[in-house]
Amino acid sequence: MRNTSEYKKSERRFNFVQRVSFVLLALILFVYGLIAVRNFLWPIAFGFLLSYLFFPVGNWLEKHKVPRILANFIAIILGLGVLFSLGLFGYSKITPIAGDLPQLAESGLRNLADSISGISEHFGFDKEETRNLIKEQAGNILSSGGQYLQDIFNATTSTIVSFGLLPVYIFLFLYYRTKFAYFLMMIFGRENRQEVVSVLREVSRVFGRYMAGVLAVVFILCIINSTGLLIVGIRYPIALGIISAVFNFIPYFGTLLGGLVPLLFALVGENNPTMAFHVVILFIIIQFIENNILTPNIVGGNVRVNPFFIITGLVAASLIWGIPGMLLIVPFLAIARIVFTHVESMKPYAFLLGDQGTAKHSISIKNIRKRMRSIFSK
Repeated sequence: MRNTSEYKKSERRFNFVQRVSFVLLALILFVYGLIAVRNFLWPIAFGFLLSYLFFPVGNWLEKHKVPRILANFIAIILGLGVLFSLGLFGYSKITPIAGDLPQLAESGLRNLADSISGISEHFGFDKEETRNLIKEQAGNILSSGGQYLQDIFNATTSTIVSFGLLPVYIFLFLYYRTKFAYFLMMIFGRENRQEVVSVLREVSRVFGRYMAGVLAVVFILCIINSTGLLIVGIRYPIALGIISAVFNFIPYFGTLLGGLVPLLFALVGENNPTMAFHVVILFIIIQFIENNILTPNIVGGNVRVNPFFIITGLVAASLIWGIPGMLLIVPFLAIARIVFTHVESMKPYAFLLGDQGTAKHSISIKNIRKRMRSIFSK
């Protein structure tokens, strides 16, 4: 009897280890597949997201008796036309920096060499030798820059080809959206038809509002950043304001990463620590405005994914797909949360992934008022 019981325990352990091994193996193969074919997958993922952004226009045209093919073409042309116009406007404002780049690089190198050599003098190093060493190493980097430029050109060419496929993917997702919906209904069965429709509608609503909201936040930050940098007195305030605002397509880290651009320019290009300090203060204020006013009121609680999974997702996505992964991960985490919410066995994972359950611990004006009242009431 004892041998039979031990045998069953061993069998259960073996089955458990086998299941865990299969899950880990499947996860490793899945991640490897994402990395291996990322240049094929990320344009499709972007096309999927942008199709939700263009869907309201195409759907409105269809309701007014415009054929689907023509409606999709009009929606894509209008949408890409607006995005292209915004990109062209931004490029025209950034061009002055590109024209002055050789002079900026030279003055920046000189300022950097002077700053480091001045610091090294306090540690017993010869100031002139340190300056010459920095200039020599910078010269070596510049002389070997041809290969870097070639690599950048190849990467840029591949990216342009991938973006050139975006209109095709957007059109196909818009044109075959009904077919994809029926496909999902056929997979999950007639009894789950209403649940599938509910998921698709919620995903459509969340994606459309999220994409439009992010674009609106970036546009507003272009104005705020440029105005703030103009007040600080830095050169090229509009160009640096636009560049720093574009980083806000990346959640949480966007404002901080974008603020590094004018900060480095103030330190190296302008050689002005006081101006750099003013830039730091400016972007701390902008970070507060973006996190507490713009994003909550414009993007709203559509995504409803808690910050822990957003941050870890951003790090993981950057390792797998690089910058495209960081831009895509938040909407796809939102999809996972929506799907988990509508599947009974996955509702605990939806709760873990979502932002519910921590409202009383969050830093909000409402909670601050409650704590202040409790303090003064004592």
